[in-house]
This record gives sequence, C-alpha cells and structure tokens, in this order.
Amino acid sequence: MDEARARDVLSAAGLDPDAELLALGENAVFASGELAVKVGRAAPELHDRAQRELRVAGWLEKADVPAVRAAEPEPRSADGHPVTLWYRLAEPVRPAEPADLAALLRLVHALPSPDFALPRRELLGGVERWLRLAGEAIAPTDAEYLRERRDGFAAAAAALVPHLPVGPIHGDALPRNVHVGAGGPVLVDLETFAADFREHDLVVMALSRDRYGLPAEAYDTFTSAYGWDVREWECCAVLRGARETASCAWVAQHAPSNPRALAEFERRVASLRDGDAAVRWHPF
Repeated sequence: MDEARARDVLSAAGLDPDAELLALGENAVFASGELAVKVGRAAPELHDRAQRELRVAGWLEKADVPAVRAAEPEPRSADGHPVTLWYRLAEPVRPAEPADLAALLRLVHALPSPDFALPRRELLGGVERWLRLAGEAIAPTDAEYLRERRDGFAAAAAALVPHLPVGPIHGDALPRNVHVGAGGPVLVDLETFAADFREHDLVVMALSRDRYGLPAEAYDTFTSAYGWDVREWECCAVLRGARETASCAWVAQHAPSNPRALAEFERRVASLRDGDAAVRWHPF
C-alpha cells in the first residue's frame, strides 16, 4: 500500500484525504486534528486484528496501564481496508529508553487474561504474506530459504517450555512502541498483543543488542528494570531465530518499491545463510 492508496482509503472512510502522513509501513498513519488515523492493508484477517487492537486498548484503559486510547470502539471499513481512530498523543518530551519499555512490560505481564480471546503470538504467521508481497523483487531462492527457516523454527517453538508464566504480551516490544509524554511513558501500536510466552517480549531487546547495535549498557538498563535477562533462558535462541526470520520477510514486502529495503533484505538473508550472528542489521 502506497501513500496515494492510503489517502484514497481515508476519503472512502469519510476522513480528510489531505491529513498529514506520520508513518508508512505495515500501516499508514495520519494526523487529523486531535486524532491519529491508522489505515491497514486490505485483507480480511487485518480487519479482525484492527478490531482486537481496539478491544485491547479498552482493556488496558480499564486496567490503568498507560497506553494509547481509542477514539472509536470499532474499526471503519473502506474499500476492504480497516481504518481505526485514536486520540493523538502530544509531542514526546524525550525519546523512549529501554528502561521505559521494561517498566511498561512489567505492568502488562502482571495482568490476568482479558475477557476476550487473545491469539497466540504468531511471530511467523506473516512470513508468507510478506514474501508474496515481495514477489519477483526478491530472489526465489531467498524466499524458499526463509520458508524453510520458518517451518523449522515453528516446529522448534512448539516444543518450548517457558521460564515465565504464559499470559498477555505486547508482541512487538521495542522502545519505538513507547511514547514518552509529559505524563510519562505509554504503550502504542497494540495490534500485536497476544497471549503467549512472556519471553517473546523480552527476546526482542536481546536481538536489538545483538543485531541492531543497541549498546550493552542500554540493554542492561532494560534487564535491570524488568528484573530478568531472557538470554539466561536455555531456549532463547529458538525465539531469536524465529524473530530474525520474520524480520527478514517483513523487510521483503517493501522491496518492490524501495531499493534500500531490497539491499537490507539481501544483507539479512546473507547473514542468516552464513550463520554470522555478528552482522549488523539496520532498522527499517
């Protein structure tokens, strides 16, 4: 989905097609007055995910967990795309730090399950869709390699025994999904909430340390604030490998229209093929 298509969807949803574009990735996010508008891709399962994200927002609000708040309780549907409305957050007072994220994760991980069903964290569930969107922009051998990795890690993950109690998780626990306003840190991007191993939320930062250049000292503030380092878990490598596989495929979907995405995809796949865990990946 490109910007022009996203603006067409805004118009079809009865919203301002000239709204300011804030982000364009898995979703297009626009600012419209006091609201933020998220436009998802056209897929039936993504409408269900948008509906669940709004329910998660309401649940977190009732539990007094600092998080973005929904402006409408149900998603709009426009030309097959889910459109959700949120109260826009004020400008951040500073960048989010790993310790901010850890404090919010402690709150989420202390919650009992909500009164609606949360899915398992299907970390590898989007791989096929992302590879399909990449199409002929990526080498068929690379696509097949990632499918084989996906299948292998899916089987390995099914046999894991967690160290922490299973329950609600954010699902994409990175500082970029925390907004620090005048009132303190809040969670944003709630669409990946799930009920699964809490370790899913922790391995993300371990991978940030190992692949994306997060300084060791910053990672240590995260583990100190949370109270445990997931790298002590003997099964950590399995979840790490699954997330690396998913991260490669996620970048692939942008390859047809973005040469930088193609270059980053090829860098990531090559490092996995070579078994080189020290190759630096660049956030995209």
